[in-house]
Amino acid sequence: MQVTETMNEGLKRGYAIKVSAAELEGKVNEKLAEAQPEIEMKGFRKGKVPMPLLKKQFGQRLMGEAMQETIDGAMSKHFEDSGDRPALQPEVRMTNEDWKEGDDVEVSLSYEALPEIPEVDLKSITLEKLVVKAGDEDIEEALGNLAETAQDFEPRDEGSKAEDGDQVVMDFVGKVDGEAFEGGSAEDYPLVLGSNSFIPGFEEQLVGVTTGEEKAVTVNFPEDYQAEHLAGKEAVFDCTIKEVKKPVAAKIDDELAKKFGAEDLDALKTQIGERLEAEYAGAARAVMKRTLLDELDKIVNFELPPSLVDAEAGQIAHQLWHDENPDVQGHDHPEITPTEEHTRLAERRVRLGLLLAELGQKAEVQVSDAEMTQAIMNQARQYPGQERQFFEFVQQNQQMQQQLRAPLFEDKVVDYVFELATITDKTVSKDELQKAVEAMEEE
Repeated sequence: MQVTETMNEGLKRGYAIKVSAAELEGKVNEKLAEAQPEIEMKGFRKGKVPMPLLKKQFGQRLMGEAMQETIDGAMSKHFEDSGDRPALQPEVRMTNEDWKEGDDVEVSLSYEALPEIPEVDLKSITLEKLVVKAGDEDIEEALGNLAETAQDFEPRDEGSKAEDGDQVVMDFVGKVDGEAFEGGSAEDYPLVLGSNSFIPGFEEQLVGVTTGEEKAVTVNFPEDYQAEHLAGKEAVFDCTIKEVKKPVAAKIDDELAKKFGAEDLDALKTQIGERLEAEYAGAARAVMKRTLLDELDKIVNFELPPSLVDAEAGQIAHQLWHDENPDVQGHDHPEITPTEEHTRLAERRVRLGLLLAELGQKAEVQVSDAEMTQAIMNQARQYPGQERQFFEFVQQNQQMQQQLRAPLFEDKVVDYVFELATITDKTVSKDELQKAVEAMEEE
């Protein structure tokens, strides 16, 4: 076998690989000799089929296997000897397309090599961690929000008209073509107007009713209604309004705390404080991570594989186009050409991605099976009722697994760098932290 370099420009590499006909024939003969003891053929005992007959019967198929194995072996040996790591899947093609048995095989191998990543003195990096304590005002505000979500209803003054957001307690009987239908009646039913829990158009007609009023509400069942015998039909609901109630925030007391699983109000305040500080810590970490990446981008520079930059710039441009054109769901749109700004952003992402991958590899950072399972479960929650199908889909899809694994790996590498860097705490207000987050998102 001969391997000849044909290109060495920057990170681009090219090689011509020639495998002699004799080498291929020898490989085929080895495979036949290995298989011969187990082969049976009419007229011959097991293991006694003559080699020429075996070669005639199986030689052509084994020749293809021998070619593939020889070329794969040549590539593996090349990467092992050279130390090159291809940025993307190498391009391999046969150059003597008119090849016939008995000819040498000539193959072209081309790829972009990953660059050498320079060493970084992580201990020299200094970072500032923003620290926010949950104040009494923050806890009281959160308590007020909880009280609103746990709202109660109290009767409106006599004669008051129901407003959107009010609760109407009523009896009703639904009829289609003058006949009451099953499941269309109820007594003392509490309906919050604006909750969209009834057929479209129903709740709006109850805005303005008063206690004691009788109201006929006419609606049309949707064409795709789950009960086929009612789908698309007009229905009249005879409603008797028994009470009109307005929403009021729940009282902030021990009873409210128990609704949210706390022993008493003080315990709920403690839980809220801990949750707020966890949220602040998460935001502060995101700001510190961005600062770290900015710092690494300044101090580290190396040649980037053009194919990776071009692919990343294309993805950035494509995503931003869809962000600006949310009505276009598919990919039936004009070709999107990346701008210089997209390319600059792509260069940063590729540079930092390669650097973090190198740091993680040297530090032997691993994403555990348990961490992957948790990530898949978190993602699956976005598909209520289809969690199992999503889980099975990810298990069978390597690309999806990589999409979930990549951010986990990156965060673990960032945590590793945080451990080595010099970090000082800076106590700030909630508003100052919010401004830092907004500044980060605007860049």
